[in-house]
Amino acid sequence: MSFFDTLQEATHQERSTLFNLPIIVDALEGKVSLESYRAFLAQAYYHVRHTVPLMMACGARLPSRLEWLREAVCEYIEDEYGHEQWVLDDIQACGGDKEAVRGGQPSLAIELMVSFLYDLIARGNPVGLFGMVNVLEGTSIALATHAAGSIRERLALPQSAFSYLDSHGSLDIEHMQTYRRLMNKLDDPGDQAAVIHASKVVYRLYADMFRGLPHDGENPHASV
Repeated sequence: MSFFDTLQEATHQERSTLFNLPIIVDALEGKVSLESYRAFLAQAYYHVRHTVPLMMACGARLPSRLEWLREAVCEYIEDEYGHEQWVLDDIQACGGDKEAVRGGQPSLAIELMVSFLYDLIARGNPVGLFGMVNVLEGTSIALATHAAGSIRERLALPQSAFSYLDSHGSLDIEHMQTYRRLMNKLDDPGDQAAVIHASKVVYRLYADMFRGLPHDGENPHASV
């Protein structure tokens, strides 16, 4: 079995837990309130703004035996640079206060997720950052391809309020093809274990973030 397939099998339970959350089930059917969508975008901003710094930190700490992976990290950085501004623009387009979000604090789940990833790179195995890629890109593809259009129609929002999700649909499908190739080239057991571990942790924390979003008029369990 290829390592990409091993990774998907090893994280099946965590992925299933995430995609069976009531708010995700509703989102995939387009049943999302404006409050929920704005809260999701706020939390997206709080982790997307760290994507490039995390990748830069990862690339700097990769060993010379993984020079081929460092090259891929450089390409990924170029693709991802500036995407946090797309999220802020979406927030503004759907009537939110992007400056309040920019100066605000993430939910505890996102705070812990970002902190875990920086610590993993600094103290653990930097290759583990690719566990984050597995979770976030796989999730954004599902939301973009199955939810964005329905949510836009339900909330009567302009297409300009969905630049983050819309762009990540096609972009992340391409990224996941590259990701599969990269992971299948990763043959060190320690590197593979780091990716699986990080993927499990990020799935859990990302699910906690979604649990904290307002759902069906409820108040969020964590600040946004």
